[in-house]
Amino acid sequence: MRIETDRLILRKLEDTDCERMFILHSDPEVMKYLEKPVTHIQESKDMIKMIQKQYEKNGVGRLAVIEKESELMIGWSGLKLLTEPINNHVNTLDLGYRFIPEFWGKGYAIETARAVLRYGFNELNADFIYAYADSGNTGSNYILGKLGFERTGEFEDSGAICFWYKLKREQYI
Repeated sequence: MRIETDRLILRKLEDTDCERMFILHSDPEVMKYLEKPVTHIQESKDMIKMIQKQYEKNGVGRLAVIEKESELMIGWSGLKLLTEPINNHVNTLDLGYRFIPEFWGKGYAIETARAVLRYGFNELNADFIYAYADSGNTGSNYILGKLGFERTGEFEDSGAICFWYKLKREQYI
């Protein structure tokens, strides 16, 4: 799987992405609204292996985002099949993205999300795509609203209040 935008390439995560993945997931600012930052590169290697298994088992998973200009992996973006219930939803597609802070504010989250949503609706034939974000994560909540997601509720996840979003195919296409 490969998706290309004007400035970026989205491709499956590879074992060689572990150093950039570690930079991303060890950054406290990136992980502020998520789990604790990783402290060992092996955790990033394990995460990549887990996502690679999702590609095989579910046909989708988060994708490495490569900036064309620098040829660096700057984060990830993509769809994940929720196989465990989240907010009483299971076997649904979830949009997610994370970027190394030096690449924040450049519109990459929206650029990749639009490409991924097109893929989800056109190639995977999804009727709905979901997303969620910590209620305090104003940046991510803003992006989801700008993409056209409708906030349909809130729920608690690991002790944090999260907003739940839904995007219907008809609203996007």
